Amino acid sequence: MPDASSLAAQAYARLCDALVMLDIGPGEPIREADLAAEFGIGRTPLREALKRLESEHLVVSYPRRGTFASQVEIADLVDISEMRMILEPLAARRAAACQDPQRLAELEALAAEAGAINRDGADGSGADEHGESGGSGESGSGGSGGGADEHSAGTGVDARALLEFDTRVHRAIYAAAGNRHLTETLIRLDNLATRIWCMLALRLRRVPQHVGEHVELLGAILDHDGERAAELAAAHVSHFETMVRTALNAGEL
Repeated sequence: MPDASSLAAQAYARLCDALVMLDIGPGEPIREADLAAEFGIGRTPLREALKRLESEHLVVSYPRRGTFASQVEIADLVDISEMRMILEPLAARRAAACQDPQRLAELEALAAEAGAINRDGADGSGADEHGESGGSGESGSGGSGGGADEHSAGTGVDARALLEFDTRVHRAIYAAAGNRHLTETLIRLDNLATRIWCMLALRLRRVPQHVGEHVELLGAILDHDGERAAELAAAHVSHFETMVRTALNAGEL
């Protein structure tokens, strides 16, 4: 039987994914009894997971009121981007020095996927510039969240798959960087940025093209060109902030 720490880690992973992808919507209550029953675990490991999620600003607890999914603070984008502009290039530069065959094979596979996404965006089969959002996801808390619709209207684009792919690329780069503390910090920041992305869902323009930027970034890493990788990582963060601001300025939220 798994020990309490293992159960807490499993609960954390499941809840983190649901909170980041907004399957558990902002402000939604986290019902411990329902989640414990769904996950098949006790309250103790679940509470350990929630404590960790609270430290990462994904949930918030109030005395005598309970625990809730945190609000998505788009105003935090500036602070999040400021940190990522420093740390993402560092991670990319370190990843370019990676010699681990397993890590490199993972990056090569992701580069191939990114190339396919880039081609789809270029030929018009990617998300259109004014896709609609508004879908809901289900969670163990019993409510519906504001997660990205799986398909944009009329395009057949799987927006959630794009978001999840973007996350996989970032996680692979962080892992290849080989610095646990850097990885943990970047994952927390990337989770908060992804929540903002999910809040805007398919309203963001040029999402496949943005994800397709990973082609050059991964290529630079695989070429062991650290400076080029760092430059592209910084540009990717900057482009994301610009994309969000463009959507907000257009009144699309």
